[in-house]
Amino acid sequence: MVTFFLTLLTTPLLAENGLDPVKASLFRLSIIVGGAIITLAAAAGAFCQAKAISSACEGISRNPGSAPHIRFLLIFGLVLIETLVIYALLITIIILMVQWGKYL
Repeated sequence: MVTFFLTLLTTPLLAENGLDPVKASLFRLSIIVGGAIITLAAAAGAFCQAKAISSACEGISRNPGSAPHIRFLLIFGLVLIETLVIYALLITIIILMVQWGKYL
């Protein structure tokens, strides 16, 4: 979905006379790759967070005395998972900006 909107927003840039058709296709490919990276990262992050929360709830229900330790490890793990998704977003932005610099 993001890729579609980015393609719509960048089509006026691709309509300029001085742009090579090969460069335009590479530009579109970079947009698709950037969208795929963030989509896969978000899906993997959501799956990992769901698995972590499920396992933490199961561990707390089996041993309520260890709830503070499990809760701390759960929050720490969720922070690390979300950090990886943010890194994927930054990599996607870098890929798009580098490609824009080359082809415009």
